[in-house]
Amino acid sequence: MGNSALDINPPNATYHLSTGGSDWLWAAFSIFGASLLAVVAWTFTRPRGARLFHQIAIVVLTTGSLAYFSMASDLGATPVPVEFRGDGTRQIWFVRYIQWFITFPLLLLELLLATGLSLSDIFTTLFMGIVLVISGLVAALVPSTYKWGYYTFGVAALFYIWYVLLWHGPHTTFAAGGVLRRGYLLAAGYLSFLLLLYPIAWACSEGGNVITVTSEMIWYGILDVLAGPVFLFFFLWELRGVDYATFGLHSGKYTDKTGYTHNTTQPAGAVPATTTGAAGNV
Repeated sequence: MGNSALDINPPNATYHLSTGGSDWLWAAFSIFGASLLAVVAWTFTRPRGARLFHQIAIVVLTTGSLAYFSMASDLGATPVPVEFRGDGTRQIWFVRYIQWFITFPLLLLELLLATGLSLSDIFTTLFMGIVLVISGLVAALVPSTYKWGYYTFGVAALFYIWYVLLWHGPHTTFAAGGVLRRGYLLAAGYLSFLLLLYPIAWACSEGGNVITVTSEMIWYGILDVLAGPVFLFFFLWELRGVDYATFGLHSGKYTDKTGYTHNTTQPAGAVPATTTGAAGNV
């Protein structure tokens, strides 16, 4: 049975996704879905208290799987009049921006938690990631030349992210005594290069209407696979031998009855002493 997604969910714009583009999106969905199952299985091999980075990866891959399922089904797009190269409307995939709104800050968080950056620096960087995504979405939905103003705001936010990833972050004291420095530098450089290609893809697709919607899907799909499953597997592999206690990520809350011991021989009125187990760690 062939791909009937476009027959069941007909395109809603002049410039729209083709059946071949839908086939590629189903392939990308399969990559995200298989990667999600692999990371879930990998997470259960980690001790409690050493799953934070893996659980962030699960959120990223789950969101990506949902987004690519929607796009492969020709759902999650709205028609917007084109500014250049022809008349009519072009499909703008808002579901992709919902995906990025969730996943991009988490990818930054995954990286920056390994550095010695303060929480305020990390928070500001995550906010700039949100500014980048929202600026791209608003720019794509604006049919006039004012879209390029929002595009400029997004690129400015991207420069700040590059500064943190490539300059400020590497000059801090890394967790785990610097064991992660090499892995961080490789991952940060890799992600920064991919981030350079996203604005170029936007300018050629939603912005300038230079390439077809199918070509746009292939371009973004390759970038998302490289920035999602490939990046996450590499970074999690770099973390495999790191003691999570060195990150200072700790919660005093118990999550099960095995996470503490109860001393029944304490004097009356004494504050019970508790011992935080692995289940209490973040």
